[in-house]
Amino acid sequence: MVRITECPRDAMQGLHDFIPTRIKASYINQLLKVGFDTIDFGSFVSPKAIPQLKDTAEVLSLLDLSKTNSKLLAIVANERGAADAVNFEEINYLGFPFSISETFQQRNTNSSIQESLKRVELIQNKAVKHSKELVVYISMAFGNPYGDLWHPDIVSRWTDKLVEMGIKNIALSDTIGVSAPDNIASLFSQIIKDFSKTEIGAHLHTTPITWEEKVKTAYDNGCRKFDGAIKGFGGCPMAADELTGNMPTEKMVSYFDQHKISTHLDMEEFSKAMQESSRVFLT
Repeated sequence: MVRITECPRDAMQGLHDFIPTRIKASYINQLLKVGFDTIDFGSFVSPKAIPQLKDTAEVLSLLDLSKTNSKLLAIVANERGAADAVNFEEINYLGFPFSISETFQQRNTNSSIQESLKRVELIQNKAVKHSKELVVYISMAFGNPYGDLWHPDIVSRWTDKLVEMGIKNIALSDTIGVSAPDNIASLFSQIIKDFSKTEIGAHLHTTPITWEEKVKTAYDNGCRKFDGAIKGFGGCPMAADELTGNMPTEKMVSYFDQHKISTHLDMEEFSKAMQESSRVFLT
């Protein structure tokens, strides 16, 4: 069995045209019927930084959580965002982007790696106090475009620091689409073995022709939690290949079904979500 996190937040956040709040909520309500383990639905960050998600609280108020087992995750970039997010009982997870590239951490959250580690500590304390769980995304986990030093041992060292702080849920994140079978295998085999009590997930970006080798390699090396976005919407503007986007959920689901790996998804509701996505992303 694998657990899939669907990421409409990641798919939407970079769009220039604002998606009306009710259309966002309608789409996420459909996703809640599918049976995903988690829905990464919104973020509590500066509206100036990500104007597309300035209505996250309003979207949340329109969600029907009465008939779903899916959990909700919201991204935060600092303690102030976490303070807002923990006020909502409906939210189960806070997600924090922690980059092991000094350059990207500064650009993404306006802080150094060491300052961000302190933020993780403060957010973790707040999350625990309010019965939430913090998910830390190790961004640039597979390399970076800035020439900052990268090695699997660096990923392992930062993972160890996060685990020492009580973080139990970590996603190795391919921010710019540079993951490939060799570095996926080396990272997941090492990290999962060394941190067996920590949940290690995969947030992989991909081109249309490399998705399968990435999913297969991560699964074969012990990963059982995968992030995706329907039709691969979203991604990182810094990727060298403009075709790089989020891992397409429907392709992952097809792969797992073909190899008789259970996802526990309602495929009829998933088909409806696929249709709904066209309405959302063409608005």
